Amino acid sequence: MNTLTRMCPVEDILLNAKVQNRHQLFEYAAQHLQQRYGLTGEPVAKRLADREKLGSTGLGKGVAIPHARIPGLQAPLALFIRPEHPIAFDAPDGKPVGELLLLLVPEHASQDHLQLLADAARLFCTRTFRATLRAATTPRDVHRLLLESQQS
Repeated sequence: MNTLTRMCPVEDILLNAKVQNRHQLFEYAAQHLQQRYGLTGEPVAKRLADREKLGSTGLGKGVAIPHARIPGLQAPLALFIRPEHPIAFDAPDGKPVGELLLLLVPEHASQDHLQLLADAARLFCTRTFRATLRAATTPRDVHRLLLESQQS
């Protein structure tokens, strides 16, 4: 799962995001992706919102993995986002979400991309990982934790 660390460099770990709901979260992420990677922001936010309409990507326990297929994207991208305050996400347990791993994959995602999503879900469902993640205070700390979790 070393790919997750490569896909989510320190510059794509966004802590204390000033968002209050999913719509603002997707707009915030799209703006970051537009500035950093040149992706057109509006279609990215719309794709994320459209995917969410199919069913919440909230896993429960305060974690969500919003994801979408993006036309023209050549390689998967990931953002780790921690809102300033947890936001409602229609998670199965009804709890707000405070840790999000946003994944974008090419429109014609392969089995590898689906495996990436499954691996990320498995990682974020681990209690000790979530606890350590929540204690991380800087993007470098979060990145180091992602790297360590993939090496174990």
